[in-house]
Amino acid sequence: MMQSSSSSSSIHGNFINKDTGSYDLSELDQALFLYLDGQNQSTVQDQRQNSGMRPPTLNIFPSQPMHVEPSSTKREGNRKGPTSGSEHEGPKTPDAKTLRRLAQNREAARKSRLRKKAYVQQLESSRIKLTQLEQELQRARAQGIFFGGAGLLGGEQGLPVGVNNISSDAAMFDMEYARWLEEHHRLMSELRAAVQEHIPENELRLFVDNCLAHYDQVINLKAMLAKTDVFHLVSGMWKTPAERCFMWLGGFRPSELIKIIPNQVEPLTEQQILGICGLQQSTQEAEEALSQGLEALNQSLSDTITSDSLSCPTNMTNYMGQMALAINKLSTLEGFVRQADNLRHQTLHRLQQILTTRQAARCLLAIAEYFHRLRTLSSLWLARPRQE
Repeated sequence: MMQSSSSSSSIHGNFINKDTGSYDLSELDQALFLYLDGQNQSTVQDQRQNSGMRPPTLNIFPSQPMHVEPSSTKREGNRKGPTSGSEHEGPKTPDAKTLRRLAQNREAARKSRLRKKAYVQQLESSRIKLTQLEQELQRARAQGIFFGGAGLLGGEQGLPVGVNNISSDAAMFDMEYARWLEEHHRLMSELRAAVQEHIPENELRLFVDNCLAHYDQVINLKAMLAKTDVFHLVSGMWKTPAERCFMWLGGFRPSELIKIIPNQVEPLTEQQILGICGLQQSTQEAEEALSQGLEALNQSLSDTITSDSLSCPTNMTNYMGQMALAINKLSTLEGFVRQADNLRHQTLHRLQQILTTRQAARCLLAIAEYFHRLRTLSSLWLARPRQE
């Protein structure tokens, strides 16, 4: 009875229209119907409790009037239908541009793997050569042989001038230069194959740029050695005998190299011919200026050394002063070698700017073949039959 009284008061309080003060009979009828239905459920609940079953949660009155429509959130959730057809579509087929880019990426990755493999092989080859070089140095020290092919030379007190005349930096440079030559041969082979296959200009440009960058590497190697042993560069002992015949300040004369280019890259336009002629003239003028500076250095050194008696130094203080002055003047030789290498570097890069990409490729191949023939000539000369 207490539950019925509280329910009745709840019905009375919840279904009075606050605006008119009257009962809302439609909602009251619905609530009473739900209440009676709840009583029936309560009887079922008592029976389930007696049987040990858990009763369901009672809901005598609805949480809101039954004439109110469901919330907008619930309506929006019901309105959501299946996703658009685009979400169920499968992956789109890549277009031609994407396929081409993927193919280029795969090819670049393949070439990168090949370069890495070749680099590892070069490192292993360099390690073996370094081991052989160390063994040769040890044998040379034991036998007193001059390392460099100059034969046995007499030194002070009858001691042979042995391998110690070659500094460790010079020996390391010789080994690095040998490795550079091997890499240079490989790059030239790739460039020759690319030219013969008539690949597009933009792809051929990559091969040309790699070859130019490789020339820059040997110039950097020479610059490092010039700081510690410039005489080794100027003497040309790291070159073959035939190459030494054409050496100028530790390398080739760029103006002489320009002369062999036009016949190898024809046909040339009139503008290209003018550009090559202008480059050759400016290069010759720069070479002449360096040659005059080197001649002036030689004369200055000679004057410094002979400023005192050559028969016997009369004053040791003056003698040591002369030697110190000569050393200071001789240190400028490094600057001459650096300027000559810069001129060679500028000439190669200027030629590539004047020529087309395909002409530049043929130009680099011609230069490489020129020096290859000089090295071959040296090998044939040393292997020639000699008469007693």
